[in-house]
Amino acid sequence: MGLLSAIQISLRTARCRLCQLPTSKSWFSTKSTPLGGKNILLMGPPGAGKTTVGKIVANKLGLPALDVDDDVLEPAWKMPVAAKLAELGGRRFLEEEGRTLSNFSASGCIVSLTGSNPLHGEAMQHLKQNGVVVYLDVDSRDIMERLGRMEVNRIVGQEDGVSMRDILLYRKQIYEKWLDVRVFCGMGDTVEEVAEKVLKAVERYLEHDEETYASTRSGGSESPDRKTYFSDVVIEGLAADGGLYVPKKGFPDVPKGEWLRLISMSYPERASVLLEKCIHPLDVSPLDLRSNVFKAYGDNFSSDRVAPVKHLVKNQYIQELFHGPTASFKDLALQLMPQLFAHCLPPMCNFLILVATSGDTGSAVLSGFSRLSGADRHRTGVLVFFPEEGVSEVQKLQMTSFREGNARAVSVLSDFDFCQKSIKRMFGESGLIGHLAVEYGTVLSTANSINWARLLPQVVYHSSCYLDLCRDGVINFGDPLDVCIPTGNFGNAMSALYAKQMGIPIRKVICASNHNRVVSDFLSTGQYDLQGRPLLLSHSPAIDILKSSNLERFIHHVSGGNSCLVDDLFTHLDAQKRFQLPEGLLGRMQQEVQAGWCSEEDCLAAIQELHIQTGYLMDTHTAVAKVVADRLQDGSCPTVLCSTAHYGKFAPAVFKALRIQNVPPDPVEQLEQLGAAASEPAAHGEMMRRLRQRGGSGRRALQADYSVLVEEVESMMQDSFLKSE
Repeated sequence: MGLLSAIQISLRTARCRLCQLPTSKSWFSTKSTPLGGKNILLMGPPGAGKTTVGKIVANKLGLPALDVDDDVLEPAWKMPVAAKLAELGGRRFLEEEGRTLSNFSASGCIVSLTGSNPLHGEAMQHLKQNGVVVYLDVDSRDIMERLGRMEVNRIVGQEDGVSMRDILLYRKQIYEKWLDVRVFCGMGDTVEEVAEKVLKAVERYLEHDEETYASTRSGGSESPDRKTYFSDVVIEGLAADGGLYVPKKGFPDVPKGEWLRLISMSYPERASVLLEKCIHPLDVSPLDLRSNVFKAYGDNFSSDRVAPVKHLVKNQYIQELFHGPTASFKDLALQLMPQLFAHCLPPMCNFLILVATSGDTGSAVLSGFSRLSGADRHRTGVLVFFPEEGVSEVQKLQMTSFREGNARAVSVLSDFDFCQKSIKRMFGESGLIGHLAVEYGTVLSTANSINWARLLPQVVYHSSCYLDLCRDGVINFGDPLDVCIPTGNFGNAMSALYAKQMGIPIRKVICASNHNRVVSDFLSTGQYDLQGRPLLLSHSPAIDILKSSNLERFIHHVSGGNSCLVDDLFTHLDAQKRFQLPEGLLGRMQQEVQAGWCSEEDCLAAIQELHIQTGYLMDTHTAVAKVVADRLQDGSCPTVLCSTAHYGKFAPAVFKALRIQNVPPDPVEQLEQLGAAASEPAAHGEMMRRLRQRGGSGRRALQADYSVLVEEVESMMQDSFLKSE
């Protein structure tokens, strides 16, 4: 039942009575309210429409509407607010306003605060004790336009030499501190539209139990008594039945006006707004989420745009996703995911993050978790398994250079699929999980893209890419766009599809495979077949994957959430090493996704050709995407290549592509030489710094035996969490 319906029913059975007490001014509604007697406090800058919106919301809910200026301050002072401000000046006015508001009480009302109320901390603490603060986050351009039509003479801080834009910018920081719920207003939203958003935002706030997650294999039917929230899926990583978590209600649909407003915003601002829509405020508060986002996407990225988009050739663009500390697109998720993980950690328990990597994930996880501090750092360990012969030398050096905190990277004499399968098996063995919890007080989790908190931040950069093209005048919002993604585990492609679900007009997601081509074959035939299929080493090792985990989410997505089908298919895959999609489902997949593959020769040729043509130097994975995009794009709309790594991570292959002889043996010298050969992008400073540390001394390689990996997990727990015993 919706919020409005619930109120309308209660109105039939309860009369609304407004009481004004003669001593300290108080307002009470005796009618049953959705917030259990709490007030809805509308907060925002002057010109946000708080008073008008408050009246509309109150009318729809059948609740009293109070305006702090008109109904509290002016009756108490017996003079207009503007006159009081002129009499006292800004600082004394705020003190008097706060003192008056601290004596005010109300219950079950819609209260429109003044723009300056949040500047008085004590008064806001008083109000929040019995209210939910709803921030009307209105675009500053709309505010300025409205104030220009009004004669406003009661804005605190409106003095000579202080612009209204400066006032709004300063106050925004204060509003961010106090909000419980944000109503993000699109450009040109009417007060009626804002009021409707307030109702929906409060309804969402109240219905935390409705914003839960289900396994792709059970659809939430595993236990009617247990609800799985965002904080649960962050910690658990993998569902108990072996499936992957997805939100039961899918993704929110973002209106066009809100997308238009996001165009002018920075990457961290876009991320804050979009992630708030996907993470319930009772799981991670807007204030904490914003703090985590701005910490994740700050000066640790070498580009202030975080994930910049550049023109490449003709109607082709490139999104550089390698400006994070480990020079890989994985940083876009893994600089934020550890912050979310630490926020959601239950007390009195240690956690060991297990990671299987085909190259880039390992160093990105180690980097992200190394930025935790205090108790979070001490009770969180990270153990990375990577294939000894399946990653580049630079990737090995990056991973083994991390020695901070409880972190370790260990190679395995097998391939990525063995590493990933072993970790999934550990999660599925209840006896092992129980033993580790009892013996070491430690719970296992994962930071691979099977973890929802790893996948979700990737939705942001696909959205941001489209918005950047709008900002730069390449397209108008609503125009189609194709995205070509080097594809291994399918997480990057899946996050693009989720961005499309939120309202980004992506026409086609093009999945580009190397000569392993398991995803390309599957999307062409509907048959996923691993029988007798060896994993081939390539110049693009990060996508040397045969068992693509996030295809499970894609099948769940296109089948309309058919968890029984997903369970049957992947059970069959585990047992028979193959499955066949039912008739009709492949056609639905092909409406959203195209796929192709690239030979090793074509990959290297593409690097050389683009470098000769433009001076731009691609890495091998981006080259795979370019080859496939050149074959499949029809030229009717722009195509963006996801550049998932810096060329320096795969220097030997890039030297081979450029046909440069006498390659220096030292990795740092290799990067310096390639940097001199490229007009752009520049050499990656943080990667160079890490390589100069020369990690890897005494590095071990584990046998490809599941029991050996389990022993390594126990050894890691002993070293990390039993040091004092």
